[in-house]
Amino acid sequence: MNINQNYLKLEDSYLFSTIAKKVAEFTKEHTEKQIIKLGIGDVTLPLAPVVVEAIKEAADEMGKRETFRGYGPEQGYAFLRESIKNYYSKKSVELESDEIFISDGAKSDLGNILDIFGLDNTVLVPDPVYPVYVDTNIMAGRKIIFADANESNEFLPLPDENVKCDIIYICSPNNPTGSVYTKEKLAKWVDYALKNDAIILFDAAYECFIKSHELPSSIYQIEGAKDCAIEFCSFSKTAGFTGTRCGYTVVPKSLIKQGASLNKFWVRRQTTKFNGVPYIVQKAANAVFSDVGQLQIKENIQYYSNNAKIIAETMDKKGIWYTGGKHSPYIWLKCPNNMSSWEFFDYLLNNIAVVGTPGSGFGRNGEGYFRLTSFNNTEKTIEAMKRFSDLI
Repeated sequence: MNINQNYLKLEDSYLFSTIAKKVAEFTKEHTEKQIIKLGIGDVTLPLAPVVVEAIKEAADEMGKRETFRGYGPEQGYAFLRESIKNYYSKKSVELESDEIFISDGAKSDLGNILDIFGLDNTVLVPDPVYPVYVDTNIMAGRKIIFADANESNEFLPLPDENVKCDIIYICSPNNPTGSVYTKEKLAKWVDYALKNDAIILFDAAYECFIKSHELPSSIYQIEGAKDCAIEFCSFSKTAGFTGTRCGYTVVPKSLIKQGASLNKFWVRRQTTKFNGVPYIVQKAANAVFSDVGQLQIKENIQYYSNNAKIIAETMDKKGIWYTGGKHSPYIWLKCPNNMSSWEFFDYLLNNIAVVGTPGSGFGRNGEGYFRLTSFNNTEKTIEAMKRFSDLI
């Protein structure tokens, strides 16, 4: 018996455990201070009423013999796939229902999709980056190279023709930086992938925060993308499903590599290794696409967007460089006075009891930067920014 030695190559994830430890120690020593957390990537508003009602109705169905459902289709129920198809149609993206696969979240599929690719592929990820992209490929033993995301390119790296890779991770709006690719810049990645016979894994988990039709909310709004890209999306931020768990992945039928259909590969993988998302959850997700559902979730998204605006306006007033905020729940700021990411974390915690996320936790290029999120409530966001303004 041999273990997977690649797991020994993983770095211990100290970021959030260290944050939790520092906050716990501070709370113990300063019981009189109210800590405001702007570091969480989790939503705080409850599920939309129409979603809750759909859950109740689906639960009732499961309690009756005539409407009870057992194993469902691994790819997802037809009613939800059709709703997602119609949602894309409103973006001027035409899909077939069997190109859409329902999952328990984008994070799962971003890791699971690697099953259909060979281990000898070279993977390109931006730095800084969502850690899942890196760790899942280390676990598999693939070679990883990094695209240099930095202040000069507004943390939106473009392809380098001198660099060759096979799998490319792109997240837009980006986590952690909040930066969003324009159609012109995203088209450069599509052109690169087509030229180099590469695959783009496009993480669109935050597409609901894009306010402008000029910015792409799906990579399939770029010509040629169906021949080189797989798209992942989630209900977590769109509809507050972080604890309910539902997402979807789009694998176009035109995605053919070495004469094989990646759509068929993914069908085979899912039918072998995945039992599907619960019926109750899929009914809840389907309610999101109703007219009432769209209105209710947009109210929640606007709530978080308003919080992001409050944070961004504070950065503007203080003259602090940042990206994100306008089309993202994340504000990625440059630490003042040349402080390191962890120095700034300690500075905010110890002086104003505000918690964010040190940028160094997202990669080498994150050092000297800091992530704030808009997922707390408005009252606490306003108070946090008042404290911030008084301090900086």
